[in-house]
Amino acid sequence: MFKKTAISKRQKFIISATLLSAGLLTIQLANLSWRYQAILALTILTYLLSAWSLKEGLFGIKWLTVLILPTLFTTGVGLFYFLLPSSWLTRLPVATLYGLGLYALLLTENIFSVAAIRNIQLFRSANAVGFLLTLLTAFFLYDTIFSFRLSFWLNFVLVFLTSLPLFVQGLWAVNLEEKITSQIWFYSLALSLIVAEGALALSFWPVTVSAGSLALITIMYVILGLTQHYLSQRLFKRTINEYLTVGVVVLVTVILTTRWGG
Repeated sequence: MFKKTAISKRQKFIISATLLSAGLLTIQLANLSWRYQAILALTILTYLLSAWSLKEGLFGIKWLTVLILPTLFTTGVGLFYFLLPSSWLTRLPVATLYGLGLYALLLTENIFSVAAIRNIQLFRSANAVGFLLTLLTAFFLYDTIFSFRLSFWLNFVLVFLTSLPLFVQGLWAVNLEEKITSQIWFYSLALSLIVAEGALALSFWPVTVSAGSLALITIMYVILGLTQHYLSQRLFKRTINEYLTVGVVVLVTVILTTRWGG
């Protein structure tokens, strides 16, 4: 009789990250007319593999909240991937970094799923990693939206729809409640509207795609960070000043680097 060997969670994370990194490299070979279908397929695969990797701790609303960020991370990287020069020297390092980022995300989401049941020491560290990867995911998505050079109202709508799930998971992760409360929905909608209004304003500015995306994630950094501190009852004057200082510095930098004269 052969003894079954159980696969540990870390092994599942490595398998999932490796398969999805290989998938990201594979979509480079897809015909340009199929690129979005390929990204959609990779996004769905990310959800399924993430659910498989984390299934022991998934129940209730966590089937949504815990899996939002890994799924959108793949979508963001996949879309951004096609904006890069079509060279293996460029895309291979990106795929490698994507795999490492996804592995870190799975570790983070595993901590969230466990911390929802019992207190663990790594929770605050997981929140910091989740916050950073939320901003990185948002940058990839916003950069893609701006690269399409769409009309101002489409930028508004797409940025709003993109921001909403990111804010929902970011705010839910503060207290890890059993459901998405009306308070989380209210703040998520309000904060998404603020970022979307920023995209609307930037649509009329002669900023570069990267500068516009940087400005939006700075807005997200400030309002998401402050709201997370408020929900965790750790919002102090010093914290507010630190976040606002970063926001003002980046805003001034964007203004000074903008070619207003055409």
